[in-house]
Amino acid sequence: MNRIYLDHAASSPMMPEVIRVVTEAMELYSGNPSSIHTEGRTARAKIEDARKKIARIFNASIGEIFFTSGGTEANNTAIKCAVRDLGVKQIISTAIEHHAVLHSIEAMRREYDIRTDLLAVDAWGRFELGDLETLLQQASAPILVSLMHGNNEIGNINPIRQIGELCEQYGAYFHTDAVQTAGHHGLNLQEIKAHFIAASAHKFNGPKGAGILFIRQGVPVRPLLDGGGQERNMRAGTEATHQILGMAYALELAMNTLARRQAHHADIKQYFKEEILKMDAGIHINGDPEKSLDHVLSLSFPPGPKSDLLLLQLDIAGVSASGGSACTSGAEQESHVLNAIGHPPERKTIRFSFSHSNTRDEIDRVISLLRTWYSP
Repeated sequence: MNRIYLDHAASSPMMPEVIRVVTEAMELYSGNPSSIHTEGRTARAKIEDARKKIARIFNASIGEIFFTSGGTEANNTAIKCAVRDLGVKQIISTAIEHHAVLHSIEAMRREYDIRTDLLAVDAWGRFELGDLETLLQQASAPILVSLMHGNNEIGNINPIRQIGELCEQYGAYFHTDAVQTAGHHGLNLQEIKAHFIAASAHKFNGPKGAGILFIRQGVPVRPLLDGGGQERNMRAGTEATHQILGMAYALELAMNTLARRQAHHADIKQYFKEEILKMDAGIHINGDPEKSLDHVLSLSFPPGPKSDLLLLQLDIAGVSASGGSACTSGAEQESHVLNAIGHPPERKTIRFSFSHSNTRDEIDRVISLLRTWYSP
């Protein structure tokens, strides 16, 4: 039996073309990019080609793109350096951000005694732009607004263009975690008024351990990691040439096929939703019903013994899904996102997330299993 992988929001497998780019880079570009000999210069040239490619895709300047080990490092760097170097005294966010953001904010609150304001979210995970504007109007010290683009658990999409415009209007810094949207949505960084944006390669079929931090030109932050002068003195550590090249190729591939992928994700998700609703088994959809990621579907199942072991039963039946975020640990834990939106704790949530490689036939197999378990 072929397994059905529906956990792409946790990590998307590298495509064969990307694997070839990575393995070729491991074979051919082994020099340290900081070395001045031929092998070093060759590796450096390849990295800079990758940077140019990513900058072009995001409509950013080459000097605004920095390579990191992933989204967590990028988010940590943005938040912690904003407080340390930009004089930020207040951070505005929500309780449904990724832990890489929330834990960074909490660390800054403990260390620098900054003020933190979490915008209220409703039962669908939505906040009011008016609430954000009120806080910005009341501010008397430098502010960082940290609001994600796409939620990794329930799939909500935030209006980051409008958020960026509000931040610009009131002189606030803006950071957005775009880990779930980079490679899945177009990100024109000339139109999105963000000062910091984080992305991660393995969310768009690139290699794990590679990420992107966009820092808008003119934002005077110092490196989070001390060491060598890599990444134009912004991120110490020898660059992982093979991962960076794989990331740039995967992003380019994703954006070249973006319209086709988005249409396929939307079709798979809509089909899944329609088949679920036909079951009339008390299964609900979490998150914003109007503005959500095409590749994420969060389902809430009725309480009872069938639901308690649902994730395990799916796995045994050959279906890989998630109980929420996969970034906390290997074990299921209570979701801070679901708690924040008031999701009944006795109900079981499963997140299904899709790729261009998934098919309706696979969804039919999953629906068939659910019908077997949840038939009246």
